[in-house]
Amino acid sequence: MIECETTAKKWGNSIGVILPKDVLERGEIKENDTIRFLLIKENQTPKKIFGMFKGRIHKGTQELKDQIRREVHND
Repeated sequence: MIECETTAKKWGNSIGVILPKDVLERGEIKENDTIRFLLIKENQTPKKIFGMFKGRIHKGTQELKDQIRREVHND
């Protein structure tokens, strides 16, 4: 997992973000690669972030933490 902070900017009728060169290199990201984002706005609290999953996730907290640990450390 690679973390970076960037600013969303208007790009035509859309909003775009630019990934810094060092992030592209560390992630070995090349043109036309499919990448997945976890978006967290600066003012979002953990309660707001995880609250959006209420009723959608049917696993216990410890089971979720274990799964996240496995996925983070296996990349």
